[in-house]
Order: sequence, then C-alpha cells, then structure tokens
Amino acid sequence: MERNEIGDMGIAVPAQFVSTNDLIPTRNALSTMFAAINPKTGALPESGPPLSQTGSDTYHGWTLVGTHNYFMYSGDTAWLQNVWANYTKAVAFLEGKVDETGLINITGLRDWARLGGGGYNAEGNAILYKVLTTAADLATYLNETSLALAWAANATAFKKTFNDAFWLEDAGLYRDNQTTTLCPQDANSFAVLYNLTTSEEQADRVSEGLEKNWNELGPVAPELPDTISPFISGFELQAHFESENDARALDLLRRTKWIAQASQLPLGDNDRSPCLSPPISYRSYRGYNYDPAYTSHAHGWSAGPTPALTFYILGLTITAPQGKTWSLSPHVGGGLPSAEGGFETPLGWYGVAWTLPPTRALGILSIKLSTPPTSSGVFKVPKKMGGTLIVAGVSRGPVAAGDEIVLQGGSYSLILQSSDALK
Repeated sequence: MERNEIGDMGIAVPAQFVSTNDLIPTRNALSTMFAAINPKTGALPESGPPLSQTGSDTYHGWTLVGTHNYFMYSGDTAWLQNVWANYTKAVAFLEGKVDETGLINITGLRDWARLGGGGYNAEGNAILYKVLTTAADLATYLNETSLALAWAANATAFKKTFNDAFWLEDAGLYRDNQTTTLCPQDANSFAVLYNLTTSEEQADRVSEGLEKNWNELGPVAPELPDTISPFISGFELQAHFESENDARALDLLRRTKWIAQASQLPLGDNDRSPCLSPPISYRSYRGYNYDPAYTSHAHGWSAGPTPALTFYILGLTITAPQGKTWSLSPHVGGGLPSAEGGFETPLGWYGVAWTLPPTRALGILSIKLSTPPTSSGVFKVPKKMGGTLIVAGVSRGPVAAGDEIVLQGGSYSLILQSSDALK
C-alpha cells in the first residue's frame, strides 16, 4: 500500500484489483497490521512501520473491510485462516465499544482529517455496519456458522438503530451526531453505498442532498470546511451510482479534481484535497499551518473513479471469492454511448463491452461478455429498460427493468431490445 496508512484501503484495494490485480502489497499490509494487534485489547494500529501510529477506531474498521476485499479478490483461504484469530479479536474490539445506546462510541479519534469525529458519530457507526456485514460474509466462507449468524443479526439490529439515531427527515440526509444538524459527506456516502438506507427513495434523497455541497471543483465536505477530499468523494461517487443516479455520478466524476486533473492546480497536495480558499493546498488550516509544500502524487485513496467505472459504468463485479460468481449490471443512464473493460482474478479474464445507439430512440443495449467457463452470474436489466433479451442468439423472453437473469460463464453476446427508450 502507498505510504503507511491502512484507512486508504476502502478505495485503494478495489482500484488495485481492477487496474493491476497486484494484491501482494495488500496482503503484506494486512498481515503487518494483524501481526501488530494489541494482544490484550484486540486494537489494530492505524498505520504500519515506520509510523506505527495507534488510536484510530475508524482505521481499525478499514483494516477489517480491507480484509474482506482482499479475500474476495484473491480467494486466499489459507491466508484468511492464518489471520482469523486476530481478525475475530479485532471485530470484538469494535463491538465492545457498542454500549446501551446500540451505537459504537468512537474513542480512537485519529481519522482522515475530518472535524467533529468521535463519540456517537455517524461515520464511525457506518463503518462498523460495513465491518459486521463483511465479517458475516467471511465467517460464512470459513464455515464459522455461529459467528456468521451472530454478526449478521447484529448488523440487522444495528441498521435500525443507525437510522433512528442519525436520519433527519427534513434534510433528507444523515446528521453527523445526535447533537448537530451538520450532515457529513462521509457518513451519507457510506450509508447509501453500504445499504444502511431503508428504501430506494431514501437513498435517492441522500444522493440529491449530497449534490448541494458541490461547486465547480467538486464536493466540499461539510465535516472539513473549504476542502474537497478525493478520498471521501470516491465513496460519494459510488453512492450516486448505487442509488441509480448515473448522470449525477458522471457529473461528479467530471468536475472533481482527482489525481490527474489535480496536477493542473497551482499549489498543494492536490491529489488528496484541494482547499477552496486561495492558495489551493491540502488541509491548509488542518495540521499544515497554511504550508502547501506537503505534496504527494502517490495516494491510492484518490483513485475512486477507477473501481467505480468498472463496477458501475461497465457494471461488472464479483459476488464470490475469485469471481466464481459475478454480477453484470451496466449503468447506462448517464448518457455514455459505450463502455469496455474488465479485470482478472485467479480464475481468468472477465470482460465486458456494451453499446447503445446514439439517439437512444430504439433503446437497444448490445453487450459482449467474456467470463471464465467455470463461473456463473446474473445480468440485471438496467433501469428504465425492458423488452426482449437475446443471449448467445437464443431468446430468453421478455424482461423488465431490475430483473436478474441467470447466466453461465463463457464468451457470448447479449442483446436487449428495449420497449422503453431511456429518458
């Protein structure tokens, strides 16, 4: 991993997977963190050597989320079994901070530089929810049935508690904590992305509400005023896609100053967070004394568009370790005429190329799909499309938007002749 900070894994590991598929640095970083666990408390360090900083509950959570990502992409069961005892101890450390309120009390305050963290904070609680759902998934793969059931049950109960505590109906957003009306970028993005929202309508309201923070350079984080964070904006980008707001997501992608674009800005650590108050620099008032000399172009946490383009625009994701099962759900509602790409796992190549007619008048979606023959998956009919689906030259009959059609691995074409043109 770049530098030493493990919290970046929420963005960096998926970007690693879809770009180079070089997961050895991820495995080594995770192994380092689990080797450095506090044997008494189960606390994980915030960063690896030489910094070896401690005292971050949120980065502790990101290590556990990164463990799930690594296992899903690699299928490295032997490694997972080797760290399992420390992994379960680390999950228990976070669960032990949940008190009678049903929420986690964040006491390890080091984080991504946001203000107002700690206590019964929506961001930290959203990360805990992701930890619980992914922990249940890993336990299932290791046949740890009792753990899987317990973590899944805790996640289900926690989702209701989270919404009761943080949802502001008038704002259509989640608040940062129970004593404020500030609605942060990070927690709201996580809530949609990690399925803490309770309905499609609620997710859509959050997506709409987040847009109110934008300016011409991207989204300004309310929890870190005057700052655009490409790290957190990477999650927001995915949240807009997840809520089926494809045009809004692409607007965000184009306007936000990510790594390549940020190099054109005059000063500062622009690939991390261009500050909106001149001169442009990262966290000018938050730890760096208005000194723009802190510059780096090696932060994988700014690579949010890379996995988003694959997982959402292309629509290709894995749903079981190594991609034994997968999902094809192209997001075609943003005005793009075509997309092509793919990735590799130990099972082989997964590739997709889809095209739409320029006018959308015919509403025809054409897809070329290539996946390992030993795999299987589902095709989800895109929003606002429905009609006749033809797979490998054989009609699969009428389908409607949202239908999931079971497919086998292999290389073949899909044609969806839609009865409803995209609007």
